[in-house]
Amino acid sequence: MGKFTVTNEINCNLETFWKLFLDKGFTETLYRDELQFPEFRIVEQIETESEIIRRSEGQPKMELPAPVLKVLGSGFRYTEEGKLNKATKVWSFKLTPSTLADKLRNEGIVRAEAIGDNKVRRIAELVIEAKIFGVGGLIESAAEKELRKGWESSAVAMNKWIAQGKTL
Repeated sequence: MGKFTVTNEINCNLETFWKLFLDKGFTETLYRDELQFPEFRIVEQIETESEIIRRSEGQPKMELPAPVLKVLGSGFRYTEEGKLNKATKVWSFKLTPSTLADKLRNEGIVRAEAIGDNKVRRIAELVIEAKIFGVGGLIESAAEKELRKGWESSAVAMNKWIAQGKTL
């Protein structure tokens, strides 16, 4: 099982960060255009008094070793279920893969802390686990590499969106 943390600086205040993080238009643009997912959509986003719950589905662009691609299959997809606790400002999420759901685990939390007047540090604590004999470790290391790349790209996209003054 792999546990790792990805930290990025985003050029906005905390309120703007969470608005952008939860904005449907930005999120769909991020996944389709920046992360180059062949398919991505937000299925639902519900706000209650205490939390915001979002469910999305996607087919990621996969640049993985051949043995991993063979195990996952060409039509690999996932469903993400996430929620923002409004009191703690912590986003927790779990991804459920379309194949081998009982053997693959990807979940984590995201939080942000102010590090200046108009800058936050986004901290994503992630867990990857693949219980597949012979290729589990390879799947975990390949997934970690892809996830790190994706989180870095998302930080660049957020900062670009903010710099262009796009409104939410």
